[in-house]
Amino acid sequence: MARVRPASRRYAEAIFGLAAEDNSYDAWAADLDRLAALLEVPVVEKALSSPAVPVAQKLAAIAAEAPGLRPQTNNLVRLLLHRERLDLLPEIAASYHELLNRARGIAVAHVTTAVPLDEASRAQLAARLQHYVGQKIEMQTTVDPSILGGVIARVGDTLLDGSVRGRLETLRRRLMATG
Repeated sequence: MARVRPASRRYAEAIFGLAAEDNSYDAWAADLDRLAALLEVPVVEKALSSPAVPVAQKLAAIAAEAPGLRPQTNNLVRLLLHRERLDLLPEIAASYHELLNRARGIAVAHVTTAVPLDEASRAQLAARLQHYVGQKIEMQTTVDPSILGGVIARVGDTLLDGSVRGRLETLRRRLMATG
């Protein structure tokens, strides 16, 4: 995940505390995801961050584009708009998901392969990673043909490079060191 500002973490921690009070973890996650996705649309993000657009108009636009948000989420949106911090929402959502995953004992594995994985391969890789880290695994996969084959997995601060490219690079370094 990209660098998250401390303010985003504080908001996420506060939201997580609110979710703990009434066990609304998943509802908060869904609302935050909807808002973060809304802000990823460049035209919407520009309109919502413009000081020329009144707060009431921004609230109406959010209500129209993301109907059915819970009252607590609407309060968060109002707070962020009044503090001119709405741009933090994607980071808040990401931080919130980190907290939720940690509480549920889930580790996120960022997996890169040379070709797309079929379901059987995904399940096998998830099982191996789960055994290795001792936690449930949620996999986020990307395809990068330049690794030639194998798998590169990052779980937290741990990098597991089982790619053909990585092995060839290791062999090259060993040959250069002995020659």
